[in-house]
Amino acid sequence: MSNHPIALSQALASFDALWSPRIVTRVNDYDVRVAKVEGEHVWHVHDHTDEFFLVLDGELDIALRESSGERTVTLATGSVFTVPRGTEHKPSSPSGASILVFEPTGTLTVGDRHEEVPAHVDATTGHAL
Repeated sequence: MSNHPIALSQALASFDALWSPRIVTRVNDYDVRVAKVEGEHVWHVHDHTDEFFLVLDGELDIALRESSGERTVTLATGSVFTVPRGTEHKPSSPSGASILVFEPTGTLTVGDRHEEVPAHVDATTGHAL
């Protein structure tokens, strides 16, 4: 990891792959990842960790399956949301977005349990920038 400032706009401009996060830095045992997203991810769950989302540009929908039922939260540019551990969720962005995700190093993008992963979703623990 670099010990220099990182411009998120430059980090995002350095790759084109969708749903394929890049690790911009680490904080203790957590990765700070940026990703470009468009279309749908997969329903998945992280059994042991919360997942923090910050929308840098565009709009992100996160469908949630909770004990009270299913709902969708919509995050506009500048909005944050944390999906609690153990909550099944499915991010999507019909018109595209750039996001920042904060989660423990080694966390798989498709969680601990997930539906079949389509070819457009990168099942990864993040790529180096």
